[in-house]
Amino acid sequence: INAEYGELLETFGNSYPDDADGILESGSMSLTCAFNRHGSLLAAGSNDGRIVIFDIITRGISRFLQAHVHPVCSLSWSRNGFKLLSGSMDWTISVWEVLKGECLYRYRFPSPILRVQFHPIETDMFLVCPMRLRPVVVKIDGEQRHLKFDEEGGEQNIFASFDRLGNRIFTGNSRGKVLVFESSTLEILTSFQVTTGSSATTGIKSIEFARKGSNFLVNSSDRIIRVYDGDLVKSTKGEPQQIEPVQKLQDLVNRTQWKKCCFSGDAEFICAGSSRQHDLYIWDMAHGNLVKILHGQKGEHLLDVVWHPNRPIIASVASGVVSVWAQTHSENWSAYAPNFKELDENEEYEERESEFDIEDEDKSIEDKDENMEDNIDVDVVTCDPIKAYIDSDIEDEGPVLTFIPITPEIEDPEDGFWAMTEEEVQNLEKLKLEEKKREEELQKNTKIVDVAYEGHEIPAEPPELTPLPPKKEPKVKVVKVPTPKPVKDTLPPPPIDVPLDIPDIDKSPSEFVEEKMQVDET
Repeated sequence: INAEYGELLETFGNSYPDDADGILESGSMSLTCAFNRHGSLLAAGSNDGRIVIFDIITRGISRFLQAHVHPVCSLSWSRNGFKLLSGSMDWTISVWEVLKGECLYRYRFPSPILRVQFHPIETDMFLVCPMRLRPVVVKIDGEQRHLKFDEEGGEQNIFASFDRLGNRIFTGNSRGKVLVFESSTLEILTSFQVTTGSSATTGIKSIEFARKGSNFLVNSSDRIIRVYDGDLVKSTKGEPQQIEPVQKLQDLVNRTQWKKCCFSGDAEFICAGSSRQHDLYIWDMAHGNLVKILHGQKGEHLLDVVWHPNRPIIASVASGVVSVWAQTHSENWSAYAPNFKELDENEEYEERESEFDIEDEDKSIEDKDENMEDNIDVDVVTCDPIKAYIDSDIEDEGPVLTFIPITPEIEDPEDGFWAMTEEEVQNLEKLKLEEKKREEELQKNTKIVDVAYEGHEIPAEPPELTPLPPKKEPKVKVVKVPTPKPVKDTLPPPPIDVPLDIPDIDKSPSEFVEEKMQVDET
């Protein structure tokens, strides 16, 4: 451990998860998730428009945010963690005050939202990628700047992302062209083409940047993950360049398409989720070797994958459930006491002569702790900043939201155990009314801003989602089986007045004839 910065230098073991570590339940189907910068909180967007914020240490729910009326498709935390940005299929974006649970701003767009991202440094700027429209940089005070593309680069559904420090914006389209913009002026600095083989191009699905260093990865539709050096891209200016990737990662056996890719917190590993099933592939960044494959339950479809900022923990969303992957730890009690010995069976313990005496007669050396004062003031209020989270080019970090304080819920007591008085009942009703009024005021105080695009109108109300067509029931062909005709007896029925005698096998033919004659005579 680096004593100056508090940074972990060498773990002497695996720095990636190797097994499942439970799930996070929210009561609704999750679609996307995002860690805050310190990794203490995890926000998950649901299909019913809610946002659930989990505490990673306790694995409990810290906050519910009723954000949208349609599914939440993208989330992003601000640098200090006080604000949360959410994009939805209801064509709106919301900016939330996490500590109070208030919606500060709501931005309306003329199309559904694909991706949102806060500026890595500034807390009043974010990047939006609408569907079938150009990406736009929006400031909370109302300034809107659209990214301008040339004719060759003008494509629909363009993916855009800030770099690690937010100085540049990288965009990729379906033709495999990557453009680099200056975030302050939105001027095109350079560009390069992602190709497969000699000249064939491939579509770009996503661009992700590492938290440390200058590397970034490009997930393309040709099933290959390419890792580029950001410093090399920044050094090229002007005309389009041909830049070779540092690493190429792919599944040569199954030829898997990748749904989502991400870097580890220390940028030493890359995790990619399969679009076919709930499988996570982990590669070593330095050598490009596949080190681990994490298999989820069969039949689940992966939606999102995020890596913890500073711990070997991965959160994946599959079939509406947030799964947590971590390392399996074996208990080693000898680390706390060197003389500790684990026993398989009970053994008789031999007590030392002075073990339980008030004063140890055999003690020869005095402890240094006895000379210390008993009353020592310990500061438990002031929180010193962790230098591992502070960038070298940013001096003042300011306050940071690490955890959300919650109020414990009091369950209803059993019958006969405790009864509320009339005053307590009235006070409880007043509190409920005040809470309801407060929520209504918060909704009224939310500022609504329209993001304009030429030739596109913003609907006054969120459009209804087109439901999926109902499944057609398979046609069952009914085959009529003809009823069998009754079979007629070949022998005529016996006469009514003559009884039918069954011949006795033991009688001889002469005896049988005599009995027959007697019957005829009668």
